[in-house]
Amino acid sequence: MKFNETQSCHLGPEISPEQFIPEHFFLCLLQGSMKAYDGRENYSINPGDYCIARKNHLARYTKYKNEKAVFEKIVITFDEPFLRSFLEKHPISIGVFGTDNSFLFAEEDELIKNFIRSLAPYYNGNDQIDQTFADVKREELLLILLKNDPAFANVFFNFGIPEKINLEEFMNRNFRFNISMERFAFLTGRSLSTFKRDFQKTFGNNPASWLKKKRLDEAYFQISKQNKKPSDVYLEVGFEDLSHFSFAFKKEFGQTPSGIFLNK
Repeated sequence: MKFNETQSCHLGPEISPEQFIPEHFFLCLLQGSMKAYDGRENYSINPGDYCIARKNHLARYTKYKNEKAVFEKIVITFDEPFLRSFLEKHPISIGVFGTDNSFLFAEEDELIKNFIRSLAPYYNGNDQIDQTFADVKREELLLILLKNDPAFANVFFNFGIPEKINLEEFMNRNFRFNISMERFAFLTGRSLSTFKRDFQKTFGNNPASWLKKKRLDEAYFQISKQNKKPSDVYLEVGFEDLSHFSFAFKKEFGQTPSGIFLNK
């Protein structure tokens, strides 16, 4: 399938750059590829794939350009105000979706392929669809997705907030994600104060200290046992800055991460 009728573009509110998905969005990859990880599953997204990234989930993405050094995608955000407005026009009964996967893949379909092609006349050359037609095109795509898989309604129109879940299980699975304490609290179904109180009871430590130690221990394991370079590890375990990671690592273990790597 060729997508050369259009280019990279975005339709709807911008997506947060952090490792948290605040609104559902539809992704069509045109050129290049992506790998994503949500704490449980690894996902591969290739040219021609259509997927839905789910609101209130964690995800880390790695983008790969193709052999021509090109990476192009179409992203269409289904934010809650738009979805509520859609539901008023198209009443739908809502149930429970079968999985909690962060990425849901839609089957290749002529309606979706034709929809992608139909964006070209509205593309204004600035990574955006002409705003006059933005909601019309979003509504069209959502109708197509729901026609092809009515169960998606249970994802899009679930406006509830996360319920209180097992804190120990969640944190041990997701400590590598670099998000705020407020996000961790929200995703575990707690206020920030309750999250901190429950965290102390569960782990015998405050969240910031526990996360730092957990991430450093994971980094040490990957460098010393899995032969990974420090420059390939620090982002993966939740640090933002290599120099800060190296400083914290040396303070914890008495050696720099580079020293551990070179002296294995």
